[in-house]
Amino acid sequence: MSFADLGLSDELLRAVTDAGYTDPTPIQRQAIPSVLMGKDLIGIAQTGTGKTAAFVLPMIDILGEGRTRALMPRSLILEPTRELAAQVAENFVKYGTNHKLSMALLIGGVQMGDQVKALEKGVDVLIATPGRLMDLFGRGKILLTGCNLLVIDEADRMLDMGFIPDIEEICTKLPKNRQTLLFSATMPPVIKKLADKFLNDPKRVEVARPATTNTNITQRIVEVPGSAFAKREVLRTLLQEDDVTTAIIFCNRKTTVRELNKSLKKHGFRSAEIHGDMDQPARIAELDRFKAGDVNILVASDVAARGLDIKGVSHVYNFDAPWHPDDYVHRIGRTGRAGATGTAYTLVAPDDAENIAEIEKLTGQKIERVKVKGADKGGDAPRAEAAPKREPSARRRGGRKAEAEAEREAAPKRAPEPVREEAPRREPEPRREETPRRERGGRGRGRSDDRAPQRRQAQEEPDDGWNGPVPDFLNYTLGA
Repeated sequence: MSFADLGLSDELLRAVTDAGYTDPTPIQRQAIPSVLMGKDLIGIAQTGTGKTAAFVLPMIDILGEGRTRALMPRSLILEPTRELAAQVAENFVKYGTNHKLSMALLIGGVQMGDQVKALEKGVDVLIATPGRLMDLFGRGKILLTGCNLLVIDEADRMLDMGFIPDIEEICTKLPKNRQTLLFSATMPPVIKKLADKFLNDPKRVEVARPATTNTNITQRIVEVPGSAFAKREVLRTLLQEDDVTTAIIFCNRKTTVRELNKSLKKHGFRSAEIHGDMDQPARIAELDRFKAGDVNILVASDVAARGLDIKGVSHVYNFDAPWHPDDYVHRIGRTGRAGATGTAYTLVAPDDAENIAEIEKLTGQKIERVKVKGADKGGDAPRAEAAPKREPSARRRGGRKAEAEAEREAAPKRAPEPVREEAPRREPEPRREETPRRERGGRGRGRSDDRAPQRRQAQEEPDDGWNGPVPDFLNYTLGA
């Protein structure tokens, strides 16, 4: 079956051919005809199967007829992260080159004024993250009553990030007589309940069993000591022994990402890093370096685990075993994409046994255990033995020992200072800060505490927002 057999327009077929694609993937073959017929759809597919094009292509043809109205987008695509939203926007630019469709990207971190201007002109396609969409809706800057096509992408990721209540509220603002497409790699009970509530007699398309991993990926577990030093040593061995073209290394914490990237560079590897503490221009720059081949190793937190379509990744390494089994599926899915083969290693410390058991339970397969040179070493032992050797040298420093002893003798003389222990005498200060003011909204600790959740939200927002200038392809009229 070719794309021409799916019922797409000639203009769209030319764009697909120009993009270098000839044969549709299994989910595209099953989903596109149903979407063109106006049916609701549930698509369950592992990452890297062409899921994005499965809804972008038919949407372009569906929206080819009709006109836009101010503040009322004709279609809405909900994405959990800004990276995924940007990737979907790129797909619309690539495949919509022969159609004159307007598109806007609605994500955090960008000036609202620019986004409101785009909405005032009217858009055919609005790609948004739930938080910013709800913000603008609450300000009366957007109307959803004219939106007849809704796509909920990466629904299980939405669940992980706590967006399900927002999605439910958004669905209530949309016309009841609409077409809804829901895509997810897994189908946990909460997502099934969401689909039952907001989709009307949907067709179910499933190209892989829920939570299964790509059969093109060779998976291996390497048991290592728990120390970071030992794990880094084993990782370097793997990188040197395997035929690594390009690799992504996943860590659970942003601090680990930074430390590991620094260590790899020190040992001569061409590596870069990406994590949630970086602003958007820096993240894009690092990804561009990785895609261009300036570096061939990308150390990442889970912000990069889903949605980033980077071709040619030969290896994935889980430096830390993922805390959630679903994250394992999405992490290793960065390799073995579009029919290619790949290899995934997970470094497992003694306290990771329960996590691995959950992963194997979810995926329904036993992961091969392999031995790697250096994995059975203590790793940190040489450093631990080196410390006592420094003690004699300190004793040879003549007068410093005498000075240290004098300081230790002097220390007890300072200990009986009772002044600092009489802090309770300062109790009047708390009385001055007892806060009727909190109830009156005045200054004081009460007001500061009230702002704490906002500060936390501001710190977390960059992961869902877009910091820096808007790329050229956003707020873009396709085919213009």
